Amino acid sequence: MSRPLLISDCDEVLLHMVVPFRDWLDEAHHIHFDLVHGDWGEALRHKHDGTQVERGHVWNLLNGFFFTEMHRQQPIDGAVEAINRISEHADVVILTNLMDHHNEARGEQLRAVGIEAPVYTNQGGKGEALARIIERYNPSVAVFVDDLGHQHESVGEHLPDVWRLQLVGEPILWQRVQASTSAHARIDVWHEAEQWITEKLLAGSAAPIIQKEPA
Repeated sequence: MSRPLLISDCDEVLLHMVVPFRDWLDEAHHIHFDLVHGDWGEALRHKHDGTQVERGHVWNLLNGFFFTEMHRQQPIDGAVEAINRISEHADVVILTNLMDHHNEARGEQLRAVGIEAPVYTNQGGKGEALARIIERYNPSVAVFVDDLGHQHESVGEHLPDVWRLQLVGEPILWQRVQASTSAHARIDVWHEAEQWITEKLLAGSAAPIIQKEPA
């Protein structure tokens, strides 16, 4: 029988991202990143005059961060230890929304902090990418972990029997990221999340389908 499978996001699940990105923007570009603002296209402003950074340039800055500043990203508390314990009884893969040319760097970044796992890069919703991973591994049971609600919705649409855990590892974002109605649970600290994940993986039962409330 195939092993259980954990599919984990990286940024804000395994590694801090918005805080080092904010600090780099301030130091290198004199840009203020308003973490309270939910729309990244409007959250960045030039410090010298308060004007909004052009939306298209925001994504150039983000790409630049991943080209040169990934060393700033440190592990979420407890993530490395939990992933390594889970890998003793399950396969673990990383499904991360980065451009494909960052795939190798992401793998090296994770190995440097102590996580050895295959890395799959993706753009947009993760449902289709996860379906391809599931087809490849054919696991006895699968758990998907991500911080973003729309990714749980995407996975739920394509693979409703995959367990879905929302985990927002950055404390600054705990009150700012809404709990997803497409996830089976929301747990933001790894010492609790590990127990939940391990229970699902060892039980081996498919996830229940989440019934959506009528609009």
